[in-house]
Amino acid sequence: MGANMILAIDVGNTNITCGVYDGETLSATFRITTKFPRTSDEYGITLAEMMRMKGISTEQIEGTIVASVVPDVMHSLTGAIVRYMGSTPLIVGPGVKTGIRVVTENPRAIGADRIVDAVAAYEKYGGPALVLDFGTATTYDLVGRDGSFEARITAPGIRISAEAMWERTAMLSKIEIKKPKSILAQETLSSMQAGLFYGQIGQTEYIIRRVREESGYADMKVIATGGLGRIISDETDSIDIYDSALTLDGLRIIYEKNRKQEH
Repeated sequence: MGANMILAIDVGNTNITCGVYDGETLSATFRITTKFPRTSDEYGITLAEMMRMKGISTEQIEGTIVASVVPDVMHSLTGAIVRYMGSTPLIVGPGVKTGIRVVTENPRAIGADRIVDAVAAYEKYGGPALVLDFGTATTYDLVGRDGSFEARITAPGIRISAEAMWERTAMLSKIEIKKPKSILAQETLSSMQAGLFYGQIGQTEYIIRRVREESGYADMKVIATGGLGRIISDETDSIDIYDSALTLDGLRIIYEKNRKQEH
Protein backbone atom coordinates (compact mmCIF):
# COMPACT_ATOMS: atom_id res chain seq x y z
CA MET A 1 0.00 0.00 0.00
CA GLY A 2 1.13 3.54 -0.78
CA ALA A 3 2.18 6.30 1.57
CA ASN A 4 -0.25 8.91 0.21
CA MET A 5 -3.54 7.45 1.33
CA ILE A 6 -6.79 9.27 2.00
CA LEU A 7 -9.09 8.63 4.99
CA ALA A 8 -12.76 9.32 4.14
CA ILE A 9 -15.23 9.54 7.04
CA ASP A 10 -19.02 9.63 6.73
CA VAL A 11 -20.65 10.54 10.07
CA GLY A 12 -24.24 9.28 10.02
CA ASN A 13 -26.89 9.19 12.73
CA THR A 14 -26.32 5.47 13.36
CA ASN A 15 -22.74 4.74 12.26
CA ILE A 16 -19.51 6.51 11.40
CA THR A 17 -18.35 4.80 8.20
CA CYS A 18 -14.66 5.09 7.33
CA GLY A 19 -12.79 4.21 4.16
CA VAL A 20 -9.08 4.34 3.33
CA TYR A 21 -8.20 5.03 -0.32
CA ASP A 22 -4.93 4.21 -2.03
CA GLY A 23 -5.42 6.31 -5.15
CA GLU A 24 -8.87 5.38 -6.44
CA THR A 25 -8.80 1.97 -4.76
CA LEU A 26 -10.84 1.52 -1.59
CA SER A 27 -8.31 -0.46 0.44
CA ALA A 28 -10.18 -0.80 3.74
CA THR A 29 -13.50 0.05 5.37
CA PHE A 30 -14.68 -0.02 8.97
CA ARG A 31 -17.49 1.37 11.12
CA ILE A 32 -17.82 2.97 14.53
CA THR A 33 -21.19 3.43 16.22
CA THR A 34 -22.28 7.08 16.49
CA LYS A 35 -24.46 6.63 19.58
CA PHE A 36 -21.80 6.92 22.29
CA PRO A 37 -20.03 10.20 23.11
CA ARG A 38 -16.24 9.90 22.79
CA THR A 39 -13.26 12.10 23.55
CA SER A 40 -10.70 13.07 20.90
CA ASP A 41 -8.32 10.45 22.29
CA GLU A 42 -10.98 7.73 22.14
CA TYR A 43 -11.78 8.56 18.51
CA GLY A 44 -8.11 8.79 17.63
CA ILE A 45 -7.15 5.49 19.25
CA THR A 46 -10.18 3.73 17.73
CA LEU A 47 -9.39 5.01 14.22
CA ALA A 48 -5.69 4.19 14.53
CA GLU A 49 -6.33 0.70 15.90
CA MET A 50 -8.95 -0.17 13.26
CA MET A 51 -6.57 0.98 10.54
CA ARG A 52 -3.74 -1.03 12.11
CA MET A 53 -5.93 -4.15 12.02
CA LYS A 54 -6.26 -3.58 8.27
CA GLY A 55 -2.49 -3.20 7.86
CA ILE A 56 -2.49 0.60 7.55
CA SER A 57 -0.53 3.02 9.74
CA THR A 58 -1.52 6.61 10.50
CA GLU A 59 1.75 7.77 8.86
CA GLN A 60 0.42 6.55 5.49
CA ILE A 61 -2.56 8.93 5.65
CA GLU A 62 -1.88 12.03 3.59
CA GLY A 63 -5.21 13.71 4.29
CA THR A 64 -8.71 13.22 5.68
CA ILE A 65 -12.15 14.33 4.49
CA VAL A 66 -15.30 14.26 6.63
CA ALA A 67 -19.01 14.60 5.86
CA SER A 68 -21.23 14.77 8.93
CA VAL A 69 -24.91 15.08 9.78
CA VAL A 70 -24.16 14.89 13.53
CA PRO A 71 -22.67 18.23 14.69
CA ASP A 72 -22.16 17.01 18.28
CA VAL A 73 -19.32 14.63 17.38
CA MET A 74 -17.34 17.02 15.19
CA HIS A 75 -15.27 18.77 17.85
CA SER A 76 -13.90 15.51 19.27
CA LEU A 77 -13.54 13.84 15.86
CA THR A 78 -11.72 16.81 14.32
CA GLY A 79 -9.38 16.95 17.31
CA ALA A 80 -8.66 13.24 16.93
CA ILE A 81 -7.79 13.62 13.23
CA VAL A 82 -5.47 16.56 13.88
CA ARG A 83 -3.72 14.76 16.74
CA TYR A 84 -3.57 11.18 15.44
CA MET A 85 -3.52 11.63 11.63
CA GLY A 86 -1.35 14.74 11.70
CA SER A 87 -3.50 16.90 9.42
CA THR A 88 -6.55 19.16 9.53
CA PRO A 89 -9.52 17.40 7.89
CA LEU A 90 -11.40 18.84 4.93
CA ILE A 91 -15.01 19.09 6.15
CA VAL A 92 -17.73 19.02 3.48
CA GLY A 93 -19.79 22.19 3.73
CA PRO A 94 -20.17 25.69 2.29
CA GLY A 95 -17.02 26.81 0.49
CA VAL A 96 -15.88 23.29 -0.39
CA LYS A 97 -15.67 22.62 -4.13
CA THR A 98 -18.00 19.73 -5.05
CA GLY A 99 -18.80 20.17 -8.74
CA ILE A 100 -22.51 20.00 -7.88
CA ARG A 101 -24.67 23.13 -8.17
CA VAL A 102 -27.62 23.13 -5.76
CA VAL A 103 -30.70 24.72 -7.33
CA THR A 104 -33.21 23.90 -4.57
CA GLU A 105 -34.36 26.45 -1.99
CA ASN A 106 -31.96 27.00 0.94
CA PRO A 107 -28.97 24.98 -0.33
CA ARG A 108 -27.24 25.16 3.08
CA ALA A 109 -30.03 23.05 4.61
CA ILE A 110 -29.10 19.99 2.53
CA GLY A 111 -27.14 17.39 4.52
CA ALA A 112 -23.49 16.95 3.57
CA ASP A 113 -24.05 13.23 3.00
CA ARG A 114 -26.66 13.95 0.33
CA ILE A 115 -24.34 16.30 -1.54
CA VAL A 116 -21.58 13.69 -1.36
CA ASP A 117 -23.88 10.95 -2.75
CA ALA A 118 -24.97 13.28 -5.57
CA VAL A 119 -21.34 14.04 -6.47
CA ALA A 120 -20.46 10.34 -6.61
CA ALA A 121 -23.54 9.41 -8.64
CA TYR A 122 -22.92 12.14 -11.21
CA GLU A 123 -19.17 11.52 -11.49
CA LYS A 124 -19.50 7.73 -11.70
CA TYR A 125 -22.74 7.27 -13.65
CA GLY A 126 -23.64 10.65 -15.20
CA GLY A 127 -26.97 12.48 -15.12
CA PRO A 128 -29.86 12.57 -14.85
CA ALA A 129 -29.79 10.31 -11.81
CA LEU A 130 -31.92 9.59 -8.77
CA VAL A 131 -29.84 8.64 -5.73
CA LEU A 132 -31.49 6.50 -3.04
CA ASP A 133 -29.77 6.18 0.32
CA PHE A 134 -31.31 3.61 2.68
CA GLY A 135 -29.93 4.86 5.98
CA THR A 136 -31.52 6.13 9.19
CA ALA A 137 -33.83 7.99 6.80
CA THR A 138 -34.56 6.85 3.25
CA THR A 139 -33.59 9.70 0.95
CA TYR A 140 -34.19 10.28 -2.75
CA ASP A 141 -32.08 12.99 -4.44
CA LEU A 142 -32.43 14.08 -8.06
CA VAL A 143 -29.34 15.13 -10.02
CA GLY A 144 -30.01 16.75 -13.38
CA ARG A 145 -28.39 16.17 -16.74
CA ASP A 146 -25.86 18.95 -16.07
CA GLY A 147 -25.00 17.81 -12.53
CA SER A 148 -27.36 20.18 -10.69
CA PHE A 149 -28.91 19.01 -7.43
CA GLU A 150 -32.57 19.59 -8.36
CA ALA A 151 -34.88 17.99 -5.79
CA ARG A 152 -34.96 15.87 -2.65
CA ILE A 153 -37.46 13.56 -0.93
CA THR A 154 -37.02 12.31 2.64
CA ALA A 155 -38.92 9.40 4.20
CA PRO A 156 -38.54 7.48 7.47
CA GLY A 157 -35.96 4.73 7.16
CA ILE A 158 -36.93 1.08 7.50
CA ARG A 159 -35.38 0.87 10.98
CA ILE A 160 -37.17 4.04 12.12
CA SER A 161 -40.49 2.55 10.99
CA ALA A 162 -39.70 -0.73 12.75
CA GLU A 163 -38.69 1.01 15.97
CA ALA A 164 -41.89 3.08 15.93
CA MET A 165 -43.90 -0.14 15.83
CA TRP A 166 -41.87 -1.72 18.63
CA GLU A 167 -42.15 1.31 20.89
CA ARG A 168 -45.87 1.93 20.40
CA THR A 169 -47.14 -1.64 20.36
CA ALA A 170 -46.54 -3.51 23.60
CA MET A 171 -47.19 -6.97 22.15
CA LEU A 172 -44.78 -6.64 19.20
CA SER A 173 -41.17 -7.71 19.75
CA LYS A 174 -38.09 -6.59 17.84
CA ILE A 175 -37.47 -8.48 14.60
CA GLU A 176 -34.79 -8.88 11.98
CA ILE A 177 -35.56 -6.74 8.95
CA LYS A 178 -35.57 -9.15 6.02
CA LYS A 179 -37.76 -10.54 3.26
CA PRO A 180 -40.34 -13.00 4.66
CA LYS A 181 -41.12 -16.27 2.89
CA SER A 182 -44.41 -14.81 1.65
CA ILE A 183 -46.32 -11.55 1.80
CA LEU A 184 -49.26 -13.70 2.95
CA ALA A 185 -47.97 -13.79 6.52
CA GLN A 186 -49.79 -15.91 9.09
CA GLU A 187 -48.06 -14.94 12.32
CA THR A 188 -46.90 -11.75 14.01
CA LEU A 189 -43.18 -11.62 13.22
CA SER A 190 -43.47 -12.40 9.52
CA SER A 191 -46.46 -10.04 9.25
CA MET A 192 -44.22 -7.22 10.49
CA GLN A 193 -41.43 -8.25 8.15
CA ALA A 194 -43.88 -8.29 5.24
CA GLY A 195 -45.18 -4.84 6.06
CA LEU A 196 -41.73 -3.30 6.48
CA PHE A 197 -40.09 -5.02 3.52
CA TYR A 198 -42.86 -4.82 0.90
CA GLY A 199 -43.98 -1.44 2.19
CA GLN A 200 -40.48 -0.09 1.50
CA ILE A 201 -40.44 -1.63 -1.99
CA GLY A 202 -43.85 -0.14 -2.76
CA GLN A 203 -42.74 3.30 -1.56
CA THR A 204 -39.51 3.04 -3.52
CA GLU A 205 -41.13 2.03 -6.81
CA TYR A 206 -43.88 4.64 -6.53
CA ILE A 207 -41.52 7.54 -5.70
CA ILE A 208 -39.15 6.57 -8.54
CA ARG A 209 -42.08 6.47 -10.98
CA ARG A 210 -43.44 9.86 -9.85
CA VAL A 211 -40.00 11.50 -9.99
CA ARG A 212 -39.49 10.17 -13.52
CA GLU A 213 -42.92 11.46 -14.59
CA GLU A 214 -42.65 14.93 -13.00
CA SER A 215 -39.00 15.56 -13.94
CA GLY A 216 -39.43 14.35 -17.52
CA TYR A 217 -36.18 12.39 -17.23
CA ALA A 218 -37.21 9.21 -19.03
CA ASP A 219 -33.56 8.09 -19.16
CA MET A 220 -32.90 8.74 -15.44
CA LYS A 221 -30.52 6.25 -13.81
CA VAL A 222 -31.54 5.04 -10.35
CA ILE A 223 -28.65 4.36 -7.98
CA ALA A 224 -29.07 2.98 -4.46
CA THR A 225 -26.70 2.87 -1.50
CA GLY A 226 -26.93 2.52 2.28
CA GLY A 227 -27.12 -0.36 4.72
CA LEU A 228 -30.47 -1.86 3.74
CA GLY A 229 -30.22 -0.78 0.11
CA ARG A 230 -29.04 -4.14 -1.17
CA ILE A 231 -32.01 -6.21 0.04
CA ILE A 232 -34.39 -3.66 -1.50
CA SER A 233 -32.39 -3.38 -4.74
CA ASP A 234 -32.43 -7.15 -5.16
CA GLU A 235 -36.24 -7.18 -5.15
CA THR A 236 -37.13 -4.41 -7.60
CA ASP A 237 -36.35 -3.66 -11.25
CA SER A 238 -36.82 0.06 -10.53
CA ILE A 239 -33.26 0.36 -9.16
CA ASP A 240 -30.52 0.13 -11.80
CA ILE A 241 -27.38 0.03 -9.63
CA TYR A 242 -26.59 -0.77 -6.01
CA ASP A 243 -23.30 0.85 -4.99
CA SER A 244 -22.28 0.21 -1.38
CA ALA A 245 -19.26 2.55 -1.62
CA LEU A 246 -21.11 5.51 -3.18
CA THR A 247 -20.73 7.91 -0.22
CA LEU A 248 -17.08 7.05 0.43
CA ASP A 249 -16.31 7.40 -3.30
CA GLY A 250 -18.02 10.81 -3.26
CA LEU A 251 -15.78 11.91 -0.39
CA ARG A 252 -12.66 10.80 -2.29
CA ILE A 253 -13.82 12.66 -5.41
CA ILE A 254 -14.47 15.88 -3.45
CA TYR A 255 -11.07 15.59 -1.73
CA GLU A 256 -9.38 15.29 -5.14
CA LYS A 257 -11.30 18.28 -6.55
CA ASN A 258 -10.20 20.46 -3.64
CA ARG A 259 -6.61 19.24 -3.72
CA LYS A 260 -6.39 20.14 -7.42
CA GLN A 261 -7.84 23.56 -6.64
CA GLU A 262 -5.11 24.18 -4.04
CA HIS A 263 -2.23 23.39 -6.41
